Amino acid sequence: MNQSNKEYIRLLIDSGVHTLLKETPNNFLNFSEKLAKNNISLDTYKLNEINNINQLISCISNYECLLKKNANKLVVFDGDISSKLMIIGEAPGKEEDEQGKPFVGRAGQLLNKMLEAINLKRQNVYITNVVPWRPPENRTPTDAEIIEFLPFLKKQIELIQPSYIYVLGATAAKAILSTQLSIGKLRGKWHEYKSINMDNPINVLVSYHPAFLLRSPNYKKEAWADLQMLEIKINEI
Repeated sequence: MNQSNKEYIRLLIDSGVHTLLKETPNNFLNFSEKLAKNNISLDTYKLNEINNINQLISCISNYECLLKKNANKLVVFDGDISSKLMIIGEAPGKEEDEQGKPFVGRAGQLLNKMLEAINLKRQNVYITNVVPWRPPENRTPTDAEIIEFLPFLKKQIELIQPSYIYVLGATAAKAILSTQLSIGKLRGKWHEYKSINMDNPINVLVSYHPAFLLRSPNYKKEAWADLQMLEIKINEI
C-alpha cells in the first residue's frame, strides 16, 4: 500500500473508524477539513460531489490501490439501482473478476436460487460487495482493506437509499455494523445502519454467505429462516 493510502486509512481512523468494533460512533462531520489538514489528495474521488452510481464507478476505477494492480476487472454492482433491497457480499472471486459483476460464480448461482425462493429476481435487487477488486487467491479482505473501501461502500448506500440491506458473511457484517461478532450471534434479528448523510436508518439483516453454505450445507436451514425474515419485511413495503 502506498503512502497516500496509508494516510487515508489513518484519516478514517481519526474520523472514528479506528477499529471494526462498536466502541465509538463514527464521526465524518469534519471529513473535508481533515483531508485538507493532512494534505491528502483525493481529487479523483471527492465523494461529497458524487451524485450518481456512474460517477462513483469512475471514482473507484481511478483510485489507486494494491488490490487493483492484481485484479482484472472492477466489480461494483449488478441489478437495479432503484431497488429497495441491497445485498452486500465480501469481494469478487475468479468468475466475478473475469466478468466484472458480483455473484456470478457458484455462490452467485446459489444466491439466485435463494432470491427466487422468496419470489425475488436478481435483476430487481441491487447487489454489491465490500471490496470492488478481487483479493489474490480469493483470500478474505483484510481489516485495512475493509476500512480502505468503506467510504465507497457507504456512498453506494447513500446513492441507492435502500430500505433494507441483506448482509452476507462476516466481512460485510464488519463493514456495515462495525463489529467483530460472528454471524451466528448477529443473524436472526434486525439491526440498523445509520449515516449522517441519510435522514433515516436502514434495516439490516445478517446471514451466511452463499459460498459458506456451499461448503457447509448444514447451515442452509438457518439461512432459509433468515430469508423468510427478509421476505416478511419486504412484503411490508
